[in-house]
Amino acid sequence: MREVADHQPEVGYDHEAIQNRWLPVWDEVAPFRSGRLDDPRPKKYVLDMFPYPSGDLHMGHAEAYALGDVIARFWAQKGFNVMHPIGWDAFGLPAENAAIKRGENPRTWTYENIEMQKSSMRRYACSFDWDRVLYTCDPEYYRWNQWFFLEMFKRGLAYRKASAVNWCPSCQTVLANEQVVQGLCERCDNVVTKKKLTQWYLRITDYADRLLDDMEQLEGEWPDKVLLMQRNWIGRSKGAEVTFDIEGSDPVTVYTTRPDTLYGATFFVVAADSELAAKLAAGTSAEGEFQAYLDEVKKSTDIERLATDRPKTGVFLQRHAINPVNGEKLPIYASDYVLSDYGTGAIMAVPAHDQRDLDFARAFNLPVRVVVAADEDPALTGVATADDGPHVNSGDLDGLNKADAIAKIIAQLEAKGLGKPAKNYRLRDWLISRQRYWGTPIPIIHCDDCGEVAVPEDQLPVELPDASGLDLSPKGASPLGAAEEWVNVPCPTCGKPAKRDSDTMDTFVDSSWYFLRYLNPNDSVRAFDPELAKQWLPIDQYVGGVTHAILHLLYARFFTKVMYDLDLVNFTEPFKRLLNQGMVVMNGSAMSKSRGNLVRLSDELAVHGVDAVRLTMVFAGPPEDDIDWADVSPAGAKKFLARAWRLSGEVTSEPGVNFADGDVALRKATHKSLHDADLAVQTYRFNVAVAKTMELVNATRKAIDGGLSTADPAVREAVEAVAIMMSLVAPYTSEDMWSRLGHAPSVALAGWPTVDERLLVDDSVTCIVQIAGKVRERLEVSPDISEADLQAMALAAPGVVKALEGRDIRTVIVRAPKLVNIVPAS
Repeated sequence: MREVADHQPEVGYDHEAIQNRWLPVWDEVAPFRSGRLDDPRPKKYVLDMFPYPSGDLHMGHAEAYALGDVIARFWAQKGFNVMHPIGWDAFGLPAENAAIKRGENPRTWTYENIEMQKSSMRRYACSFDWDRVLYTCDPEYYRWNQWFFLEMFKRGLAYRKASAVNWCPSCQTVLANEQVVQGLCERCDNVVTKKKLTQWYLRITDYADRLLDDMEQLEGEWPDKVLLMQRNWIGRSKGAEVTFDIEGSDPVTVYTTRPDTLYGATFFVVAADSELAAKLAAGTSAEGEFQAYLDEVKKSTDIERLATDRPKTGVFLQRHAINPVNGEKLPIYASDYVLSDYGTGAIMAVPAHDQRDLDFARAFNLPVRVVVAADEDPALTGVATADDGPHVNSGDLDGLNKADAIAKIIAQLEAKGLGKPAKNYRLRDWLISRQRYWGTPIPIIHCDDCGEVAVPEDQLPVELPDASGLDLSPKGASPLGAAEEWVNVPCPTCGKPAKRDSDTMDTFVDSSWYFLRYLNPNDSVRAFDPELAKQWLPIDQYVGGVTHAILHLLYARFFTKVMYDLDLVNFTEPFKRLLNQGMVVMNGSAMSKSRGNLVRLSDELAVHGVDAVRLTMVFAGPPEDDIDWADVSPAGAKKFLARAWRLSGEVTSEPGVNFADGDVALRKATHKSLHDADLAVQTYRFNVAVAKTMELVNATRKAIDGGLSTADPAVREAVEAVAIMMSLVAPYTSEDMWSRLGHAPSVALAGWPTVDERLLVDDSVTCIVQIAGKVRERLEVSPDISEADLQAMALAAPGVVKALEGRDIRTVIVRAPKLVNIVPAS
């Protein structure tokens, strides 16, 4: 090899040629194949949330997969057997709606998009194990959705009931509570209404306490924001259930977090749309007025009903509840500010200490009684108080604080059989029925004689019928109901004519366990191998958007706990660490065609190349921050890649030289960059790791331009380190560099160089010398200098001698090797 002493213009870096050169090599070498039983390396499971095949990859995909790839590639370099699989979350409304619009089979649309995305992912150089691929719309996959459902059905965790459900008039299907965002459908942004239907639910509320308590395992490893969102969604509160006798009707139990304020209850409210309200109104003079009011209430969403500025309305039901602590008669009202699915759909109203109750009391001229001492009277100020005590106007609770009063009143209620301690949750059971075609069929057969009958396991999967001939347009009932040959079957128990359940499952069922299917995606005997699960799970690193904080992540945690109870896994939390990436925006706004700010990933890749786009995504800032594409420079990233790539052509030493014989200064820069980049990646500061790589490129360039021979072993060590560090973010360029340096592929498995700790020690450090708090001198000293020697050096320094001007010294504070603080006597 010849030495290159002159600094020629940066020519020869052709991103397209480099991509075309290495992609087929990687297909042949398969550097990211994982899972061999004889592989002695320790294991790491890194997983990106799998995509929905709604079209080709976009800028958001580019960011998410670039970040996940940094982690997977890093741990492979660190000597781990990394499993980094990929699949497609392929069922759902977008495919069905697209099929309706185009007049084609949703299966065709889905698989075409999967192939498009798969091709783009390969081109994007994602380090996926392409032997571990799954599609949730394959019968071989959703068979196990059905198996899990039947296991839950056997144990009473899957059940069917009639209730008022969230209904999207546009999508013509029900929605889980989690899929209603600010009163709108998360898919189409139309207003969600209520509709009474008989639907299938999974009993996630049985796991509410475990879902909350097990978050202790995730503290410090998951973003605080996500943990808070899940805690708030589950919404556990502690209080009491209190039983009120009702004149002319059965007793009613209410849940309250403040049983200590029972003496302040002056009226009673039931949700207007509850069965209880209709029962209490029936046969009274208020029945007609109540029905008219109910018709109006049904026009409002839950979000509108709970708005604090909404005027309080209601109807007196001509009945009274009896306060169990003092025997007072409390008028019962039906109102829209109480929801039927909170507690029992009824509340005791304490207007002095609850603002909504106070607003209602003022609207209906009801009494307000203070039972917790406050500086001002809520009846006069219109502002409810929420103090903790002492209690007043509360019988033998007077003088007690909140905690003591709650304990005492619960004990009294329990003794009388009128109450008990209780917990309540905001979380509701998971509604999984969907009235659409493109999803997992629910494996239940409805028989007039036998009721709900599970499809026998040997008949799974219950496959979807061919969509041709079916009208998939939303009509409020599943299109599957019209597939006569499919829906009409004999009952497995009695053999009489029966019908299949025609609803399909919520697609979040598909993604609640998919991470286990990657272990053996082609297994036809079981959903996954429990022994492999013990080896690989829980997942070491999960990467995806914060938009899934409540939906997917909560459901996956629930499924994992069910599987633990079924003795299928030996862990209770599926994801050890979670990284949420931000969004890619343009000029401060989310990208969209309507805004005219849409940036096409394909265009950026064509102009700048895969590596420049990936590098830009990672270098833009902390991964959780949004990236404004208007503020970053893929063109600048490409220039850096060209500079780094050129270095690989200037090295003139042979592979295998003894790096220890190289230039010490450049070796120090190399090992410090490797050390700092290692720490940065492990703490999610990927942009810092890129910055350290850039610093090493600059240091190497400077050393060569300053006269260091390109045959010096330190130059090879530095450039090889650059190639390995860059392999995390720029796989094509780094592979080409590795080849130019004389190595066989793949740089992805080269191994992270071992850092020599001795080279991290500085030869000197800068010591600040202060006099009376002002900096007077800076000294370059040995990092091992003693306090006595440092003090002597500081006192003799010209700047210090001049500043003291012969003054006496009261004290000298020495913090070797970085600080000396001199305090003059006057």
